[in-house]
Amino acid sequence: MSGRRTLIVTGADLAPQALELLKDLDVVYAGKTPQEDDLVALCRQHDPVAIIVRYGKVGAAVMDAAPSLRVISKHGSGTDTIDKDAAKARGIEVRAAVGANAAAVAEQALALLLACAKSVTHLNARMHAGHWDKATHKSVELHGRTIGLVGLGAIGQRFARMCDAMGMKVIGFDPFAASLPAFIRPVDLATIWRESDAISLHCPLTAENREMLNAPALAVCKRGVIVVNTARGGLVDEAALLKAVRSGQVACAGLDSFAVEPMTAPHRFHGEPNIILSPHIGGVTGDAYVNMGVGAARNVLAVLAQSAVAAHA
Repeated sequence: MSGRRTLIVTGADLAPQALELLKDLDVVYAGKTPQEDDLVALCRQHDPVAIIVRYGKVGAAVMDAAPSLRVISKHGSGTDTIDKDAAKARGIEVRAAVGANAAAVAEQALALLLACAKSVTHLNARMHAGHWDKATHKSVELHGRTIGLVGLGAIGQRFARMCDAMGMKVIGFDPFAASLPAFIRPVDLATIWRESDAISLHCPLTAENREMLNAPALAVCKRGVIVVNTARGGLVDEAALLKAVRSGQVACAGLDSFAVEPMTAPHRFHGEPNIILSPHIGGVTGDAYVNMGVGAARNVLAVLAQSAVAAHA
């Protein structure tokens, strides 16, 4: 042991720019798919002062195995994989790299929206099979349509600008958002479901909003609505969504996140032509990888600096 303080990364790597910021700490990697037992064992071995969360969950058992732990920093913006109540009870700060992957995720949401509206994957498959559907296929024109956004943080607002630039009417629900740009009309959740031609989710997952997009919500949507989710899979009742897609109530769904990840196989969505899937890679770009790593590292250092000041006060 070096005698230096340790930071555990629940992943196999971290951007070089982040590691440079963390050069005064010993960085220990938990691997690509760390389980709770793995993290508990590493914490008992190294007693880290900080954890950067990339994959897996960090709960009370992990925290109790690390008595020196001061900060849990998310490599990204969503902190639902961290037990925040347990952390608060133990005086451990939880931080997120807010906005670090906003551009990447907003672009993924736009890609999924366009793929749904323009039948990109379906037409691609038909073309490769030798078909020419020009005389029979009509795509959806998004100009003039209403996009309803649930969540208006950094990602939601960036996506809203993209939709506004395409001539879409943008409505949004977020009880915590303030000073919204003029092109976003704030509404309640019921209005989102009722008025939207397309719905895109951009909010964190909480106990209160779990499966918010459920059978009753889908039933009051416009028939043929498009659903996009690049946030958290737990926001959607997957069985209800599948039923709505099969009935035509939802014309197409573009999904980048799922209730259980990695997605189990076989899965109810597999083979569904009107559900477009990507493996939660909205925030996985070269630029976002650096931004999230640097953001997570800076959050670690900020909390440790605060702790040092408090210890000497």
